[in-house]
Amino acid sequence: MSKTNKSPNEIVISTAGRRIIKLLVGNPPQTVSELAKAGGVTRTAVIEQLEELMAADFVARQLQPPTGRGRPRHLYRATEAALRLLSVGNQQLVVPAIWKAVIDIGGNQLLKKILKRVSLLLAEHYTAKITARDPKERLRQFIALLTSEGGVADVEESAAGRLVVHRRSCPFVSMVDSQRSVCQLDQELLSAVVGRPVQRVSCRYKGDPCCSFEVC
Repeated sequence: MSKTNKSPNEIVISTAGRRIIKLLVGNPPQTVSELAKAGGVTRTAVIEQLEELMAADFVARQLQPPTGRGRPRHLYRATEAALRLLSVGNQQLVVPAIWKAVIDIGGNQLLKKILKRVSLLLAEHYTAKITARDPKERLRQFIALLTSEGGVADVEESAAGRLVVHRRSCPFVSMVDSQRSVCQLDQELLSAVVGRPVQRVSCRYKGDPCCSFEVC
């Protein structure tokens, strides 16, 4: 079964699947029998859940060599993606608290410097994978990279002939504070990747369907 390209936030995991993940996270690799006993369910139920979790890359399987005359057996462990899945809810509290701490310590000027640096680091990550020189083609390659990472974005040409990017999903949603400081990060990242000034023309936090940016 092939692995999905979706991000952990987009994958729907059943209650039974989450129970399996919680049994594996932070524990040594376990067998199907051990998971069935710990969860109080049948081996068949565990196997079905494990297949789905492995397809989503939340669980990995390894073969343990036999000891003595015994048979080899499969062991299952939680992946890094499973750990991120369980921490998604906590990010809504922790990340805004980090931004507030930055402001409390260094004020808005320090926050702006940090956001600027973060946008440059992210831009370096993407520009290393972008080969085009033309802004329009660079933008299309960037959208393709975002899509491959599980993001949802598209680009269109306005009536004035300018490119408009619709960021239908937000990669920084867990980082949004009361001042929406991180929104500037998205705009600066896009500008650095495309190599042209970018202006925001709509914002999801002002009632628009999504955040959109126009390439100047």
